[in-house]
Order: sequence, then C-alpha cells, then structure tokens
Amino acid sequence: KEEVDENGDANMEGALIARDKVGVQDFVLLDSHTSEAAFLNNLRKRYQENLIYTYIGSLLVSVNPYQELDIYTVTQMKLYRGVNFFELPPHLYAIADNAYRVMCNEYNNHFILISGESGAGKTEASKKILQYYAVTCPTTEQLQTVRDRLLLSNPVLEAFGNAKTLRNDNSSRFGKYMDIQFDFKGAPVGGHILSYLIEKSRVVHQNHGERNFHIFYQLLEGGDKDLLCWLGLERNPQKYTYLIQGRCAKVFSINDKNDWKIVRKAFSIIDFTEKDLEHLFGIVASVLHLGNIQFEEDSNGHAIIRDGSQIKWISKLLGAHLSILQEALTHRKIEARSEEVLSPLNVDLAFYARDAVAKAIYGRTFTWLVNKINSSLANKDSTKKTVIGLLDIYGFEVLDTNSFEQFCINYCNEKLQQLLIEMTLKAEQEEYELEGIEWEPIPYFNNKIICDLVEQKHKGIISILDEECLRPGEATDLSFLEKLEEKVGDHAHFVTRKLADQKTRKSIDWVDFRLLHYAGEVTYCAVGFLEKNNDLLYRNLKEVLCNSKNSIMRDCFLLSELDNRRRPETVATQFKNSLTSLIEILMSKEPSYIRCIKPNENKEPGKFDDFLIRHQVKYLGLMEHLRVRRAGFAYRRKYELFLQR
Repeated sequence: KEEVDENGDANMEGALIARDKVGVQDFVLLDSHTSEAAFLNNLRKRYQENLIYTYIGSLLVSVNPYQELDIYTVTQMKLYRGVNFFELPPHLYAIADNAYRVMCNEYNNHFILISGESGAGKTEASKKILQYYAVTCPTTEQLQTVRDRLLLSNPVLEAFGNAKTLRNDNSSRFGKYMDIQFDFKGAPVGGHILSYLIEKSRVVHQNHGERNFHIFYQLLEGGDKDLLCWLGLERNPQKYTYLIQGRCAKVFSINDKNDWKIVRKAFSIIDFTEKDLEHLFGIVASVLHLGNIQFEEDSNGHAIIRDGSQIKWISKLLGAHLSILQEALTHRKIEARSEEVLSPLNVDLAFYARDAVAKAIYGRTFTWLVNKINSSLANKDSTKKTVIGLLDIYGFEVLDTNSFEQFCINYCNEKLQQLLIEMTLKAEQEEYELEGIEWEPIPYFNNKIICDLVEQKHKGIISILDEECLRPGEATDLSFLEKLEEKVGDHAHFVTRKLADQKTRKSIDWVDFRLLHYAGEVTYCAVGFLEKNNDLLYRNLKEVLCNSKNSIMRDCFLLSELDNRRRPETVATQFKNSLTSLIEILMSKEPSYIRCIKPNENKEPGKFDDFLIRHQVKYLGLMEHLRVRRAGFAYRRKYELFLQR
C-alpha cells in the first residue's frame, strides 16, 4: 500500500514500491517493442504480481484479475487526483483524472472508450471511473443528490439489463453510453444515458449455463413475503418456465438477496414513487406468469388455455380485462374486406404470441426505466456544460450457437474497432504525411471492409435481411440465406456451406453463414433472423397493452400506435441508425482509450492463457498501436490551441 501524507500528495519514488517496478509500466519503453513475445512477457510478469494495468502511451491496457484488488480505495483516488499522468503507476484513475483535467483546462468534451470481449472487465472499469468522479470532483450538499443518482443508476440498470452468461456472471446485455455533465467549476451537475438494443430474447429463452436478467431472481430471493404474495409469486425460481431453461437459477458468485437490497435503496434515491415501483414489479411478475401459461389443443386444432390461474394474475397486475386478454393470446385480429376478423391460433402460434408479448413488455419497460433515470439526472439550468462520456457496451462474443443478437453485438464491436482505427492508427499517420514529416507507414488491418459487408446500403447483410422481411410472398430464414449467397457470396469475409471448400464445409451447417470478423470467425445460425428483425406484435395484443391500467404500460404502448398503419423500422435498421449517431457523438469529443483483456476462459484469478491473450493482443491491434506511439510524437496539438494555452 502506498503511504500518503495528510495532503494526499505522494512522493513518486515512495509510491513506486518495488512491486510496481515489475516489467515496464509503459510498453513504449520496451526494448524489443516490435516483438509480440516481449509484449506478452511484460503483460504476464505484471499480471502475476496483480499489476493489471499497463500503458501504451496514453492508452491503458487492463487485464481482468477475476478477484478483488485493494487498489480502488479513497486513499488511492486522492493519490491520483490532479497528478501528472505518468507520475504514478498506471491506473484507471489516471485515465479518468487526465480526461477531467484536460476538460477543465481546455473546456472541451471527452469520452472514455472501454472495449474488449465479453468478460474482459468493461462494466467494472466503467463503474470504477464513475466512483472516482463521485469521490474526487468538487461538490456541494445540493449536488450530492446528483452524485448519488449517477452512482445508483448502475445497480438498477444492471438488475434489468445484465445477466449471467457462460463468459461472464454479470454480462451487459445492452449497450450503455453515459454522459456526465460538469459545470464551469468542474462539479458533476447532471447526466444522460443512451441505451442500445437490449437482448429481449433472453426473457423467453436462455442457453444452458445461463440465466435470465438478474431482476427476476433478485425479486424472488429478496422481495419480502407480502410483496411476493401481492404479485402472486413463490420464492422458488424453479417454478417459472422463463427462469429454468439454463438450469442454473442459483449461482454461488451472485448474491441475489443482497443485490435486491441495493436496487431497492437505489430506487428510493433515484426518485421512483411507490406507485412506480408497484407497477414496475407488477410488470416483472407478469412476465413470469406469462411464461407459465400453457396452451392445449381443442377438437378443432385451436389453442385454448385450460388453467386460468396465471392469466388472472396478469390481468390483475397489468389492469387488463381478463376475457379480452385471454382472447388476445389465442386469436389474431386480421383485416378482411375492410372489417376486422378474429382468427383462432394453433398451439405453436399461441406460444409464439405469448413469448412476443413477454419480450415486448420487458423491452419497452427497460426503455421506460432509462427515461425515468434520465429525468432524475437531468440538469435544469441552461448554463454551458462540458461532458465526459463513458461507453460500456457489450463485448465481442462467440457462443456455441450464435444468433441475431450476436450478429448485432459483433457488428457493434466492428464499428467501435473502426472508430478506434480512424481516430488513432489512421488519423495520426495521415497527419504526419500531411505535415510532410518523414514517416515510415505502419500497416494495420482496416476493418472497414467488414463494416461495409454488414451495413452498406442496398448491398449489405442488413439491407438484404430487411428486403426479405418486407417483401410480399413467403420469405423464410433459408430464402434469406440464399439471397446472401447470391448478393455477397463473393466477399472475402463471408462464407456458407454451399460456398465453402471441402475442409471448411464440415464445420458449417446448411442453415449457417460465417463472417470473418476482425476478432476472428463467427458462425451464425440464420434460424430466427427474420422473426427477430421484424419483432412484430399482434395488433389485438397491442390493444390490450395500450388500454392497460398499469401506468408504465400505458407510457410504453401509446394508443396512437394503433392508428399508425406504417410498418415500424426493423430491429437491425434501428440498431444501425443508433450506432451511426453514437459514432457521430463520439467523433465530436476528445478520446481516451481503455483496452480490456480477458486472461482465461474460466474466470480464474492468476491464470494467464498465452494463446487466448495473444489472440486478443493481435485483433485489438495493440502491437500496431505501440509502433505508432513509439515512432510518433508524444505531444500533438493544433497551433491555435497550443498558442492559446
């Protein structure tokens, strides 16, 4: 532990105890800076001493320790406050403090991009930075509330937006960009959150070894007896179809009971009324009851609900008319010759309708939750503010079966990789060329080719998917796959079983397509792509929700939707557009980068898997980044800014 005097200052040598001198703290100082083996060796040496942070210039490389380390104390925070960037050992706090100081001095906006694959420690890094600002920035009693709300928005969003996956016990299943707003004195005075594509399919289906969103288990484990009784719920998660498909409702590393207490406390500070909470928990319970509705076939082959106990609870909790709700789950309203006719559903379609309504309810409630948090963080005064944005978004992931969600997540990671290339490797080298500085170009892989494959207008995978979703006639996942083969079959980063050579063909199914991403190849199963991209809800189910007496449901499902006959944008197009605007937001700010690395697949402390880490170092472009940093200029400022300063 560093010894700090009462002023919180620290002598540089005193802080750099022997342990901190293991290896080099900045890869730029490596003697063999072009050797990948030397790079890995330095990372390993430091990791084995629990030194999880190392710089490449001003970029921070962070290796997940998979254990609690005593390096995030208030003493540590004070130690890093206002200190020159390279004066102390590498740390998240140094990145956070540097961004804050430059923002205060130059009065400009910043963002901290935290990237890495699923399980590399992005969410934890984001929380630690937020805590750092909460503790070290100037504040007043009045601003204390803002500070608390900024901090406590995290556990609420994690409860509703995170889940245990095979890779990570607290995996973000949505993307989050948070702006922290500061006044001219540098005090945090407000915030705003943008959320991206919550993984709604998790509500109705989980892979083996995975869980549904944390909130369901927290409510059952931590909710008091009276609340559960009022919601018609039992403590045991095994009783709920939507909670048991992954066969791991209880996880030893997660304390649902304790997390429930934190979430309850957070709700009271973030300004949720008792009525809000009553309606919110009513929705969470309704989703569980929906999952337990079973359909049987009558003599005509139509779906019926024999056991009405679950539907009665849903009717009570959502304030929906019982018989209308029952009818909406077993019939579909269709238009025939300018009049509406009820068409009975078969059992398969009834289960589809049930799951569609559960996903729609949960997805829109999550958006409502983000908006509610934003209104409590909003700063009402109109004076000019500067911001630091924190981007914590789902990491690149490869599962045993990769579906539409993984396709979107990995496309998002391609876009962020491209942003990083544009703002570092590409921009800096172009700048030297422009200035006529002697420079030996450093080659790197530009993944724009993959981004174009996915998003190009009329030609990309998303456009082809939308065409299939919107065209008249019988479109299926297989017809979508055929269209892909026809239109992008000759692309170097795309392959299907039909297009593959004999050796590759064995590992690709007939319903699969494979993309060669910047981070490695991923095989996607096309089954469900059309349905998930359309994301449609039967009209009569929408009517039930629009007329609900639950105020949150009424906010989420507006009556005006029923009059709008235009087909809504597809999920992939909405996501593509929101990513484009996110990139625009980020491009307008000064960047800081944290690259998170996952040391092993088993979440084991102290285990350094060379093969896995080498792969991440390679695709994150860390060696190229090091070469540019080493050969480039340490300080680059536009003349005007330099002169002004």
